[in-house]
Amino acid sequence: MQTTAVKIGGICGLSGLLACLLGIVESFNRKFIIHEIVTMGQGLLLVIVFFFGYLAAKSAKDSRRIALCLNGVRCGAVYGAVLGTLVLTGQHINLRCVLINASPNLYDILLFSLEPYTGLTVLILACVVAGLVPGIILTLGVGWQRIIVRGFFGVMLAGVLQDLLRPMLLNGHLVILTQFSEILFPANNGLSIPAAFFFLILISGFQWVFDGPGDRMVRTVHHALAGSSATVKTVPGIVLILTLLLLPQFMNLYMCEVLTTIGLYVILGLGLNIVVGYAGLLDLGYVAFFAIGAYTMAILTSPEPGFFHLNFWQAIPFAVFLGITAGILLGIPVLNMQGDYLAIVTLGFGEILRILFLSDILKPYLNGAHGIGHIPSPVLGGWVIDEPRDLYYLILAGCLIAVTITHRLDHSRIARAWKAIREDEEVAQAMGIDIVSAKLQAFAVGAGFSAFSGAIFAVKIGSVFPVSFTLAVSINIMCLILVGGIGSMGGVFMGALIMIGLPEILREFAEFRQFFYGILLVTIMILKPDGLWPVKSGAGNITRADNRRHG
Repeated sequence: MQTTAVKIGGICGLSGLLACLLGIVESFNRKFIIHEIVTMGQGLLLVIVFFFGYLAAKSAKDSRRIALCLNGVRCGAVYGAVLGTLVLTGQHINLRCVLINASPNLYDILLFSLEPYTGLTVLILACVVAGLVPGIILTLGVGWQRIIVRGFFGVMLAGVLQDLLRPMLLNGHLVILTQFSEILFPANNGLSIPAAFFFLILISGFQWVFDGPGDRMVRTVHHALAGSSATVKTVPGIVLILTLLLLPQFMNLYMCEVLTTIGLYVILGLGLNIVVGYAGLLDLGYVAFFAIGAYTMAILTSPEPGFFHLNFWQAIPFAVFLGITAGILLGIPVLNMQGDYLAIVTLGFGEILRILFLSDILKPYLNGAHGIGHIPSPVLGGWVIDEPRDLYYLILAGCLIAVTITHRLDHSRIARAWKAIREDEEVAQAMGIDIVSAKLQAFAVGAGFSAFSGAIFAVKIGSVFPVSFTLAVSINIMCLILVGGIGSMGGVFMGALIMIGLPEILREFAEFRQFFYGILLVTIMILKPDGLWPVKSGAGNITRADNRRHG
């Protein structure tokens, strides 16, 4: 038990050491999470020891409180010793000749700007306390654990996303919001202490009400309103739609651009979720249908090829139809393939299509590597949809259409057939499900969603190029549904926000974006292997009654 905690502490120390020597801590230290108290660099070191302290405390075989706390303390002590060793070594040896980021400024951050030995004492004590906290939290009930942890990380996230939250308040066109912004974000660098308590109480309060001790009270109120259950279900939906409609009014142009990108990936994710999540067909060439939709829109609307002169509304049905046709054509030869073999074939299909777009054979039609430009913006009753805020509403409408179709499919017989095939193809066939038809339908629906998103992408960018449709796009969409939760519609939205939105918002730290992208993916897969918003237990199972209907 002690050995395990020390090993986890060693991994924790190496993680902190890596963050320091890669220059992440020093780079993040320029901005505060809580103004003049905690910087982002210090917050990162704190999150590392908190995470590994939790793992160390949880590894205790003895469930007594003292055992949990001691394991957390051991992890924190080893972490502090590793960082302290870095500082002591740097004080006597010039490490910068090999490790460029081992700078005096880094040592000053780790020592809290104190004298060396005083700073080292404070550093080790801080690490020990930070390791102890997860152990104490684990001694509480599950509900209180979630309240405290999510409240803590909510404050950290609010500080990290301050550049997103502040413009939302300033763009609200209300004096009271501007004054509120000045209170929450003094000097435009970090949260104020009242703001930290505000976010802590707000997030903890929501957790307490909806997933903590207050959940019982909510259930009581819900049962009391059982007679008006339709109203209870409708009101949250109306509030959500109104929030989405008003959101661009509180966003700057850059954030509207980020939201449009998230929206496109939501549509793509919903389509791939049908293919992978519902039917269990591993498709790594999904970007091909995205490209087909984009190029169809470009050929039909742009004056550059000069073949057609349709507008957006006339061209989009053709884009979706060609996407569906391509999905069926891809599905026919791969019907008997599963798993890795299916992934390799679909991957090859996507790469073949991209190479064809680049080839000299199709250059007279697709313009090769130069792509197709001058794609006109959609026009609706004299309203030219070309600004980020305007495109947001177009993409929001597309997301609502995709969500409606997915929701209807999720409660249909074909969705139950897909899930049966995913669980066991032979049993599904024995129960009378038409495997060929069901698989082709999954490929067709997923491809239609992808082509639909591609068509909107073409008018959003105003041009299409083959380099926009690489394997990386398919991988990003696959990661999105893995992180959110395979087969979960809500997981698609969660995955898009985390995997697409967060890296865009943190573009300020562009040199470390891909590093954190990988770390985030690995961490979520370890802690939440079913995704951040997994399908409810039993949602993917096929009942005997369903099987009899298919039979």
